[in-house]
Amino acid sequence: MPRGPAARPARRRPPTVRRDRRTGTRSHRARILIGRLLMVLALLVAGVRLVQVQGFEATALSTRAEQQRTTTKDIPAERGSILDRNGTPLAFSQEARSLWVLPRLMKKTWTEEARKDPSRGNFDTHTAEIAATMHRVLGDAVNEQDLLAKLRADTSFVYLVDNVDPVKAAQITKTFPDVGSEYRAIREYPQGTVASNIVGLANWRKDQQPPGTHGIAGLESSLDNVLSGSPGRMVVDTEQGNNDVVIPGTERDLVPATPGSDVQLTIDTDVQYTAQHLMADYVRKTGARDGSMVVMDAHTGEVYALANDTAFDPNSRVVTLNQLANPAVTTPYEPGSVNKVVTAAAGIEYGAVKPDTVIQVPGELPVADRVIHDAWPHGTINLTFTGVLARSSNIGTVLTAQKVGPDRFADMLQRLGLGQRTGIGLPGESPGSVPPRNQWSGSTFGNLPIGQGLSMTVLQMAGMYQAIANDGVRVPPRIVQAEIRPDGTRQEEPRPAGVRVVSPDTARTVRDMLRAVTQDAPGVGERGTGTSAALPGYQISGKTGTAQQVDPNCGCYSDSKYWITFAGMLPAENPRFVIGIMLDAPDYSRPEGRSAAPIFHDMASYLAQRYQIPVSPRPSPIVPLTLQP
Repeated sequence: MPRGPAARPARRRPPTVRRDRRTGTRSHRARILIGRLLMVLALLVAGVRLVQVQGFEATALSTRAEQQRTTTKDIPAERGSILDRNGTPLAFSQEARSLWVLPRLMKKTWTEEARKDPSRGNFDTHTAEIAATMHRVLGDAVNEQDLLAKLRADTSFVYLVDNVDPVKAAQITKTFPDVGSEYRAIREYPQGTVASNIVGLANWRKDQQPPGTHGIAGLESSLDNVLSGSPGRMVVDTEQGNNDVVIPGTERDLVPATPGSDVQLTIDTDVQYTAQHLMADYVRKTGARDGSMVVMDAHTGEVYALANDTAFDPNSRVVTLNQLANPAVTTPYEPGSVNKVVTAAAGIEYGAVKPDTVIQVPGELPVADRVIHDAWPHGTINLTFTGVLARSSNIGTVLTAQKVGPDRFADMLQRLGLGQRTGIGLPGESPGSVPPRNQWSGSTFGNLPIGQGLSMTVLQMAGMYQAIANDGVRVPPRIVQAEIRPDGTRQEEPRPAGVRVVSPDTARTVRDMLRAVTQDAPGVGERGTGTSAALPGYQISGKTGTAQQVDPNCGCYSDSKYWITFAGMLPAENPRFVIGIMLDAPDYSRPEGRSAAPIFHDMASYLAQRYQIPVSPRPSPIVPLTLQP
């Protein structure tokens, strides 16, 4: 077989490397590269953020973190005291503590510790020890079972007991660190019921800003800003979730509190006590609904006593709204014949009458649509103007008022302060009521001169007679004498400006005429209506009053219910004190229920002895009241 060219061996292809079309080698390398870049970028961002936080925002973030656990707390200011004119305390504050716990936190903490050390006892044992110790330290002021209920309550925070002595509180908190202590102040009233209607009441108020002792009634309320002072402040750390619980030892940035000022009153505690007891006794004796009395300095208008027949004990902490009332300044009444001093002052001032002017008084006097009578039946009689006052003739008074005229009479009412608040500063003072001159009807001028158709408070009534006692100048009454500031400086309360009501001669003449009200000359039958007010050794000027109350059933004046009043001066020739008295609806069938003159006598006798008032140089003269035709 012929040999041809040699055959070439078949070429074998090298094995083919298969590629993953989805990834491939290049994709694998790219993934690694991208991952590294992302890691570097993340580290770079974290580094930048770390530099930002630590370098640029550290202060701000620290402040925000601090704010989340710090609280600004008010530091209560010490409340000022209330003193009488002699410095006797009527109200003051005493430091105390309130004790509290965090029951849920205490139970959790104590349970965990008991697991570690079973010898410590369980939570119930621990709370029983707290309750028993507190009962032993505080005595009957706390009930052990009540304490246990509070300690084991399912709540985050609870007060255990208030008003704890600081020493006893420290004894308890030292023994049991999970019992907390909070500042309080107890308001003490050492005189009890004496002047409570004036001083009022104050209590610790946690719900009020700033927390502290705040007034509720009386001068404690109206002078709250003066007595309270200014609270201080401090920054503290508090328990998480409860800003009321301060972590001990974290107090800082302290701004001290400024104590409140003391307030000194014009009240004399002894005079106030006597007035209250005399009033309460006389109200019981007469069967009256209630009664009030004011004792005032004749020249300065300072109130020495402002008493009602009932009072409350502010130390009891349980009082009613009715007990907090102060009728001597809040409750007006129709004054009756004590208002005849207005006619007397106007009649003498304007020359309409003189003390010995003879007035022919008929048995009755028609005025518009009504007829006026006297308290005793009589035909036509001749009374001196002094006799009109001494015997309290309604008809003689209206006849004199008609000589004065309604316009001048209305002006005299205004000058004497009627229908206006006195501005004494006691809460709830009533202005009383006087009908405006342009609203007077035909019978109005028959009512007003005899004390009907208008109303006043006991304080206003005493103020009218103070003007006559002070030679015609009415000085608005005041009850605050001075403010004593925390640094000891004394700021006297400005004396209110006096109002000239009548001339000095008129005032002295009216005082002299009013002496006949207590005159008793049985031999000649010249007897005033207020003889039981007379005080041996002293000249007394005064005026009785009996005003019919309105019967709500008929809307007319009652024949059995009266306001009984008396206002007078001691001594008449140079008055030192003015006393005003009102009895509301005494039993008119009793002898005592017809006059307030006897209680005036008792109060005047006490004042004469306490202040050693010199006796009058001569007795009051006996003057003619009735002239025979």
